[in-house]
Amino acid sequence: MKPSRPGVVVGLLVVCAILSWALLNPFYSSLPRVPWTAIPTVLLLAVGEVYSGWMTKARIERRFDTKPVEPLAVARLAALGKASAYAGAVFGGIFAGFTLYTAELLDREAPREDFLIAGGSFVSCVVLVCAALYLEYCCKVPKDSEEDR
Repeated sequence: MKPSRPGVVVGLLVVCAILSWALLNPFYSSLPRVPWTAIPTVLLLAVGEVYSGWMTKARIERRFDTKPVEPLAVARLAALGKASAYAGAVFGGIFAGFTLYTAELLDREAPREDFLIAGGSFVSCVVLVCAALYLEYCCKVPKDSEEDR
């Protein structure tokens, strides 16, 4: 498995933002309100991935007071990081499209609330993508130095 490329993740976010912005024009008035619960949920996922990455890196480097890590567990964490990066980019793009569309309607109360919630959700998705890329980075196997051979 190859690590996620940030360019692909950003491209996915931009494409999803454009598509959701274009689809909101005819359908915005019939959609339910944007839920605020996405913000803390995604931020908790990001915190969990950063912590998992930090602990996994310590265990791979065999720092003091850490147990060796199972290779299959590292592979699973790397897959989680890759999936989270792409899912965060897709949902971040959707929330970015909502934010862009409702930015034009800030004089009304409901779109103003949707703008703030969608903007916060977009930021939390970007944080999740960064955390997922960090988790993937932490799951890399270190290169052997000449002293270890």
